[in-house]
Amino acid sequence: MSTITTGSFSKALWEGINSWYGMAYNEYPEECGEIFEKRTSRKAFEEIVGTAGLGMAAVKPEGTSVAYDSSRQGFVNRFQHVTYGLGFIITKEMMEDDLYDVVAQTRSRSLAKSMRITKETVAANVLNRANNTSYLGGDGSTLLASAAGGSASHPNVKGGSFTNAPAALTALSEAAVEDACIALGKFTDDAGLRIATRPQKLIVPVDLQFEAERILNTDQRVATADNDLNAIKSMGKIPQGFRVNHYLTDTTAWFIKTDCDDGLIQFERRGDDFTQDNDHDTDNLKYKATARYSFGWADPRTIYGSL
Repeated sequence: MSTITTGSFSKALWEGINSWYGMAYNEYPEECGEIFEKRTSRKAFEEIVGTAGLGMAAVKPEGTSVAYDSSRQGFVNRFQHVTYGLGFIITKEMMEDDLYDVVAQTRSRSLAKSMRITKETVAANVLNRANNTSYLGGDGSTLLASAAGGSASHPNVKGGSFTNAPAALTALSEAAVEDACIALGKFTDDAGLRIATRPQKLIVPVDLQFEAERILNTDQRVATADNDLNAIKSMGKIPQGFRVNHYLTDTTAWFIKTDCDDGLIQFERRGDDFTQDNDHDTDNLKYKATARYSFGWADPRTIYGSL
């Protein structure tokens, strides 16, 4: 167990220091809220269960009985809340002799920053692991499923399957976004009926921000000598534009978030809780922060993309 002593900040005991750096960097605003729908929880875990409705109507020949179908429960997706925490210990002597309130800044800024970035990283890892077969959803597939990696497809409850990624790893481009919009327009539900799944926003790592800007916001087509208009922009296919997520680790990954309900979800069981205490024997001061939450996905139709 590490303890902050007078030796940890020896310069803080002496006059003559002009300033300290490293504790007041600018921070990005919350980014996980651009991807995940936030909900509160009062239980140890939450479950979201899919349903499969009725299928297509069948031809009824004269004098025969109508065909009957059934609806039933679909895949079960469990969100298991996890507690995250961090703290530090400071000797009473360090607190007494600190001439610059360096320790106070650590307490008020550094700990809060660590908790924020932890949450952002946990959230982004849902996308970072979208092709990782160690992280499967309730349907037994990876978040992104296609021949390009991860699971081959997402199963439908009443038969058949679908994919939510290109057949091969695909770099972000105007054509890739157009193909994604076409694929989303062909999505069906678990009974095989066509549904209106519409793209909402493009999510990219910092490495692709300039490419995303050119694809979505230029008036003419990108990187061509033709005078064709940019159909993605003119048709308003990505109405919420693009968002940069600084915690995506794959420099070529891109995702399109749809308007599908019960997709990417954050459950907050307990928000950030900052507490302090002191040790009777040593007079050391203890500071800690904890939070309990979960990030995950239920309906994979909420996302389309490539890693």
